[in-house]
Amino acid sequence: MASTDPSRPNIVFVLSDDQGPWALGCAGNDEIHTPNLDALAAAGTRLENFFCVSPVCSPARASLMTGQIPSRHGVHDYLTGVEVGPQAPDYLAGQPLFTDVLADNGYRMGLSGKWHLGANDAPRQGFVHWYGLEGGGSPYRGSTMYRDGASEHVTEYLTDAITDDALGFLEAEAALPEPFFLAVNYTAPHKPWKGQHPPEFEALYDDCAFASCPQEPAHPWQPTVGGVAIGGEPDVRAALVGYFAAVSAMDAAIGRILAQLDELGLSSNTLIVFSSDNGFNCGHHGIWGKGNGTFPQNMYDSSVKVPAIFHLPGRIAAGQVRTELLSAYDVAATLLDLAGLDPAPFETGPGSSFASLLAAGSPSDRGSRASDAVVVYDEYGPVRMIRTAEWKYVHRYPHGPHELYDLVLDPGERHNLVADPSCAGRLAELRAQLDGWFRSHGVPAFDGVSLPVAGAGQHHPLGADPLGAFIGPNWDGV
Repeated sequence: MASTDPSRPNIVFVLSDDQGPWALGCAGNDEIHTPNLDALAAAGTRLENFFCVSPVCSPARASLMTGQIPSRHGVHDYLTGVEVGPQAPDYLAGQPLFTDVLADNGYRMGLSGKWHLGANDAPRQGFVHWYGLEGGGSPYRGSTMYRDGASEHVTEYLTDAITDDALGFLEAEAALPEPFFLAVNYTAPHKPWKGQHPPEFEALYDDCAFASCPQEPAHPWQPTVGGVAIGGEPDVRAALVGYFAAVSAMDAAIGRILAQLDELGLSSNTLIVFSSDNGFNCGHHGIWGKGNGTFPQNMYDSSVKVPAIFHLPGRIAAGQVRTELLSAYDVAATLLDLAGLDPAPFETGPGSSFASLLAAGSPSDRGSRASDAVVVYDEYGPVRMIRTAEWKYVHRYPHGPHELYDLVLDPGERHNLVADPSCAGRLAELRAQLDGWFRSHGVPAFDGVSLPVAGAGQHHPLGADPLGAFIGPNWDGV
């Protein structure tokens, strides 16, 4: 059966789509039903302060795969245009991915679900199984998937179709001796929401007050179409029911995967990781959407924080909640480290392995890069953020507006202190630190500072069309 070597665990990496850090029962939301993920967290380690690298789909996913920031890998917005077939660009072509290393070291690789990094129909290096979504978004019924390059029309509920495919991969791999890596990339809870999800999951929220999603006055930067927030839907309550139902249906699907791992005797030696590509606002801050739910793009915690759970019996502490500030650019190195492989090739950029933090009783120490445990960075085109445990600074090139928040006194990010004379010293310090960090980790050809990114989609790899890569001003925020 698959790997039984504790130093070479099998890996199942589950990624949701547009899931806010608040949309999880074990994170403190008593309105949402996520029993399987809550149980996984109770048996593993949950990261309370885990951040995406960019608050929109494709850049965030590219950073997970490469361990680099958008200003190095060149994906600065969600990808649009030609996405399958011989003319579809591969936005990460020639760049090392952590999956390449796993494949080179004997892992059998599988994908079930969304890729959205270009050439979505084409299996990547080392993948023996590929069931990829055609684009970046889809209705939950009537989807187009690509199985090893050939298209399939899917009429069943998409979350179940992705899960069924993942279960088939696990069944086949259980009979082989090699370790496996399986990416299960759901589209849930990305919109559409109203009327899209199984009635039994919608019914869970018939009487829900949705106090966890206060409908605040519309943010002044939120674009609308026909009076409806660009990242939302006209029927706000139905959208909330659909969003919550999508999460609960996904949670049930993840329960099926966990049950099959147990039935196949693989649970004790399979690393399970759950996270999301970016956060999401369902009325929080007066926004429906993520980073591109506003223009200028926003960097609120509800957009840049994501849920994260790591589980591996005997190696990852059970019932642990870590509060260090960690980032998706650390994930590639961490996964390799947990797989018994050298993380160093993915620590040449901003990321470093936090595998030691996941062990029981580990101190809050990341060795030579301990400063990264108290500072994280984010970017979205010309918008950049530095966040410490106590402060957040957002810089918008070239002219602003800029933001400064005291997160101790103002955790909800309500009072912008950027013009407060008493904060001038702190502002100068954070601004210099932010500028130096991006100078260190970006590269001029792919730097996003001067790009006209409006959250409108990226058509081409940056090197091919650096100034024509983005469109605007109307978008759907995939």
